[in-house]
Amino acid sequence: MALILEVRGMKPEMGQDCFLAPNATVVGDVKMGRECSVWFNAVVRGDVNSIRVGNRVNIQDCAVLHTTYKKSTLVLGNNVSIGHSAVVHGCTIHDNVLVGIGATVLDHAVVHENSIIAAGAVVLEGTVVEPNSIYAGVPAKRVKTIEPEQTRDMIQRISKNYTLYASWFQEKTP
Repeated sequence: MALILEVRGMKPEMGQDCFLAPNATVVGDVKMGRECSVWFNAVVRGDVNSIRVGNRVNIQDCAVLHTTYKKSTLVLGNNVSIGHSAVVHGCTIHDNVLVGIGATVLDHAVVHENSIIAAGAVVLEGTVVEPNSIYAGVPAKRVKTIEPEQTRDMIQRISKNYTLYASWFQEKTP
């Protein structure tokens, strides 16, 4: 069973049909929408400030979501995929965004809709990621503009896939 902890009087709240892997950790001031998933060894740590998660968000294996005490909150829109081992810290990520495997997004960064943060990229504090773009590198820079429909379709497909994967773990066994 996932580790769900109340901290400073704040207990995580999950929407309908959310999946938390048995060794996922969700702590404190965290509110998740519908059909979200927090995968194996992922940590969503709302102990020092709030974390708000939209609908159909998947937080993949070993990802870490956190904030800075009294300085930053974390907001994720709908249909957001946080890749394996990514670190998302005190930032705002709008709808239909993919944060790639091992990427880092730091405090006060804003990632606009239909964007991709490439695997291993580091989005520095305060960076504004333009809509419909791919950012890559260290530090992350815009490398390509993409068609909104193309990005939205791909990111929504990933989001739907993770909803499907989560259903496999929620099926009742005889």
